Amino acid sequence: MLSVARIAVLSDNYVWLLHDDASGETVVIDPAVAEPVLAAAAERGWTISQIWNTHWHGDHVGGNAAIKAATGCRITGPAAEAAKIGTLDRQVGEGDEVHIGGHVATVMEVPAHTAGHIAYHLASDRIIFVGDTLFAMGCGRLFEGTADQMFANMARFAALPDETAVYCAHEYTQGNGRFALTIEPDNEALAARMAEVDEARARGEATVPTTIGLERATNIFMRANDVQELARRRRAKDTA
Repeated sequence: MLSVARIAVLSDNYVWLLHDDASGETVVIDPAVAEPVLAAAAERGWTISQIWNTHWHGDHVGGNAAIKAATGCRITGPAAEAAKIGTLDRQVGEGDEVHIGGHVATVMEVPAHTAGHIAYHLASDRIIFVGDTLFAMGCGRLFEGTADQMFANMARFAALPDETAVYCAHEYTQGNGRFALTIEPDNEALAARMAEVDEARARGEATVPTTIGLERATNIFMRANDVQELARRRRAKDTA
């Protein structure tokens, strides 16, 4: 059985701890910082054995070195961004596999937010760690890639089973949803979800993980009909 723990750090980042009860292994996904991550693992009695990075941005790799120094863990990340992530022990790309105990995660190359961005898909466990590519009701900014790439990413994600749990790296849901309602004001599923999100945030609760099914119904970028529509929506969101 896999357990996932959410660690809120910085202003709106989430670091994820993925723990396999059978082997005792624990993976950190995208550690922005080290101390809260080490503390969260220690509190649970979990031993960190690996770090999986999705891309090179500092708020996703900033804790790598300190966590490795404290635990001796092995760090895996995108081969295409190895020059920007100096702490990698293993470089991976499309179709490569990483393991936690007996569980397998397949690497998906999903460039757009950064040129070498990857996701980790544990198909048998219905889990995917998407970094800054897919958000609850949103997608990442196109810093180093194109709308064509992001459109292709959205199609790949949309093809996954609806029950797949999506672990993204930021608490952007409320802002994403408010913008989405300006694009699809008649989307009843979106309106209902936003009511739930507003209530959750008023209580100080997190709104992720999400699911592929929920994103198919409410994410305006996943629901874009073509590349041009996604690009228009992304430009509008950038200036909103």
